[in-house]
Amino acid sequence: MTEKCLNPVDAKTFPQMVRAAATAYGDELALTLKGETIPDDEITFRGLERKSAEIARGLMARGVGKGTRIGFIQGNGPMFAVLLAAIARIGGVAVPISTLIKANELVRVLRQSDIAGLIVQRSLLGHDFVKRLLDAMPSLHEIPSSDLRLVEAPYLRWIASSGPDLPPSFGDIGEFATLAASVSEELLAAAEAEVHPTDQMLEIYTSGSMALPKGVKHLHGPVVFRAGYLAKMIGTVRGGQSAAMLPMFWVGGMGIFLLPNWITGACTVCSEGTPTSSRHAMGIVMAAEDLAALRQNKPFWALGMSETFGPYAYGEELRAPGYPLCAPIDHVAERYEVRIADPETNLPVADGKAGEIQVRGYALSPGLHKLERDAYYTADGYYHTGDMGLKEGDRIHFVGRNGDMIKTAGSNVSPAEVEQEMQLLPGIHSAYVVGLPDDQRGQLVVAAIVARDGGVVDTRAIEAELKKRLSSFKVPRAYVQIARDEVPMLPSNKVSRRQIEALLAEKLGRSTGLQTDDLFQRQASAACAALNPVREHEAGEAGIADTRHMGKRTTPAR
Repeated sequence: MTEKCLNPVDAKTFPQMVRAAATAYGDELALTLKGETIPDDEITFRGLERKSAEIARGLMARGVGKGTRIGFIQGNGPMFAVLLAAIARIGGVAVPISTLIKANELVRVLRQSDIAGLIVQRSLLGHDFVKRLLDAMPSLHEIPSSDLRLVEAPYLRWIASSGPDLPPSFGDIGEFATLAASVSEELLAAAEAEVHPTDQMLEIYTSGSMALPKGVKHLHGPVVFRAGYLAKMIGTVRGGQSAAMLPMFWVGGMGIFLLPNWITGACTVCSEGTPTSSRHAMGIVMAAEDLAALRQNKPFWALGMSETFGPYAYGEELRAPGYPLCAPIDHVAERYEVRIADPETNLPVADGKAGEIQVRGYALSPGLHKLERDAYYTADGYYHTGDMGLKEGDRIHFVGRNGDMIKTAGSNVSPAEVEQEMQLLPGIHSAYVVGLPDDQRGQLVVAAIVARDGGVVDTRAIEAELKKRLSSFKVPRAYVQIARDEVPMLPSNKVSRRQIEALLAEKLGRSTGLQTDDLFQRQASAACAALNPVREHEAGEAGIADTRHMGKRTTPAR
């Protein structure tokens, strides 16, 4: 890619975008960081180009080049953007790693990702990541940095961080500036010219809330294309600013905030931590007043996931009657296609029938690291999202995730349907319905309740009223009142259904009996056969998309 790009939106690769943004937006602020336990920081678009070029040249001096896999643990802020750009500019594969990751998880990701180098922020919100690495791999206490050979991560050859008292296995990130002197600007430009739209740029490791984390690949061309598309859809404008409400090491933060701002010339405002709140959690049945707060935020994103690099569909209304989990799919994002198919045969289903939502398109991940493509993609290139949808003319309704239906006494129960009825009752702000293993019924329908205004709910009255509104097998057999701050949240601002199961199991003295993938598939097939949303408005629980309800952001111009 030898041609020079002057407009960031016209870029075809990340190095083109970085240079074009520096030329177009110069000394305008690109990112700011307000620290709590670390210093405040900021960087301009020109500063992003210069600092990332220096580190990129330092990486080249260390032997990093096309296809070299480099991991980094970094919170939201200017340095995240610098490292992402530095790795991508020279054709390396950037592997951002969650700052929330614990020692055992970290070992699994380091080994599974095959990274050759690792750059580690020293601390964030009081957490020392060097210590976390030492806890994960105690041999790092003694191994010299010149001879890094780890059974736990066999391809890892160097680690860099900052601050005092680094162990001998760590280099100092400041050394990249010294190493950069041996690599000319001309050599960097030549390396950038050999980065193509079809080269892998990113590997995003998903949160693993439902399964082991997996590495989702993304290519230069699609990433830059999606940055421009999402900026246009969200309404990002040059000189505006928006707060990064999700972590940038996942698609939600990177694809909805950092990259659309970068390509458009808006400033990304970062805090040391990212907030979560069950009031506006994604993929749950929301209370009426909480939905009202979101109705002004267009577009109404429907579904999205790491594999699609953010939202791939949106609707004309925030909620369609009878489908309380997310906006309907009225429109599909540019260069994507969506179909509803039988998950076994991959044949399209008839109108009014439920099936799996399958998606394909230009920006779809080309594959998952180390995983057979056939397990996740159809022969004609559609991705198995695991989401269930119902086709209604040109509209698609999301009705639940594979395996989220509760199977009790031979009948299927939609958690969302029960939650929706419960939240219509006086005194209940939100409800979370799950199934716990039961020897006699297969699964027992149970519910956690958050009361309005800190009140106390009358569960007997609730049960009596639900029996008037629902079939008896759908009425929860047990209730537990919890406080709002007890609702377990994932950093992607989704309610963790699995943690709710564990919470209710503990409070009720029962086992969670975590389900296997085979059981998930059997339940999904049963859900497809049993769902008839046109008649009963049965719907399932979501929790799959980092970006499901992200709306339009405010800017000074608006």
